[in-house]
Amino acid sequence: MSKERVEMLSTETSLEMARELGVHEPIAKLNIFRTMFHRPKTAKAISDLILSLLFEAEIEHRLRELIIMRIGWVTGSNYEWAQHWPLAQEIFGCDSEELLALRNWRASELFDERDCAVLTATDELLETGDLCDQSWAQCEAALGRDASIDLVAAVGTWQLVSKLARGLRVPLEEGVASWPPDGKASPAEINGPVFG
Repeated sequence: MSKERVEMLSTETSLEMARELGVHEPIAKLNIFRTMFHRPKTAKAISDLILSLLFEAEIEHRLRELIIMRIGWVTGSNYEWAQHWPLAQEIFGCDSEELLALRNWRASELFDERDCAVLTATDELLETGDLCDQSWAQCEAALGRDASIDLVAAVGTWQLVSKLARGLRVPLEEGVASWPPDGKASPAEINGPVFG
């Protein structure tokens, strides 16, 4: 991928802006926010949305991380995949085998009925921008209404993050490996969305 399109703010400037806006400081250190703080109100709104879905949503952390990692793979967002690879495992209860299986989850036996309902809905929302009645009913039966709303919000939010990271050519943080753990990039990074 080509060089970043927007020069990132320094970490110090980004942290200063975070304090002024009431943005969680660890988020301000991320390259995507060091880029987005050129548009402070937008950065604040995105930060608030992300934090609400990370820590206040009804959907389980593990399921949300499966959604995020699937979006990273399908949309070819190296930044999203690389950022959530350690978070999903160290903080939110996923294991590396299931994260890797997300590349072609339909061929895997690692996912139960709930996981499959969530991943089907994720792919459907990414592919069509909509969710058919059957997929909604499966999610609502598996998760409940509120968690299903969070699922749709999570797909929209992290698809936005993917588009920002890719469209603005946000570089990986220093020392973060590309497409962990094996460096195998999503074909979508070059060819567009892949649902295999």
